[in-house]
Amino acid sequence: MIRDIICAIIVCASTPTAPIASTSEAATMRVLVPLVAKWEGKKNTAYLDTIASPAVWTVCYGETRGVKRGDTYTDAQCAEMLERGLVTFRDGLHQYFTRETKGLRLTPERDAAYVSLAYNAGIHGIGKSTATRRLNAGDIVGGCEAIGWWTRAGNRVVRGLVNRRADEVQLCLRGVT
Repeated sequence: MIRDIICAIIVCASTPTAPIASTSEAATMRVLVPLVAKWEGKKNTAYLDTIASPAVWTVCYGETRGVKRGDTYTDAQCAEMLERGLVTFRDGLHQYFTRETKGLRLTPERDAAYVSLAYNAGIHGIGKSTATRRLNAGDIVGGCEAIGWWTRAGNRVVRGLVNRRADEVQLCLRGVT
């Protein structure tokens, strides 16, 4: 009995944990919007993203939905488009998170890291990913580390994605002790 208690203490003491956390949409957006804006960059006129496979018309901060050649937007329109898009991506990704994950494991920073990844790589892919499965299982560190695996585009490792993922992993791990 005492041996079991001592073993439990040692295991608990050596296992990284995070404080009980939760976040609101507003708290996440305060972290998320500048994060995504930094990594996506902004082009007010539509351009053909040739790294994507197949190539896709893109505008503002990486927006692809409904974009066609010649589309042009103001800075204010780009900012509005980004915020609206990020809310949509957050809502979609949250459908893949368990109640426990949403209520206990998501800090604004961790939520922003996952949504940034989903905005870049797609809701379904990230929702079904090892990163999400690990987070849902309570393995916060493992989930955050798995974010760093998403560094390929067009079948090759892209330096910009390596850097972006490193930033997202660091943000995701914030608060883990």
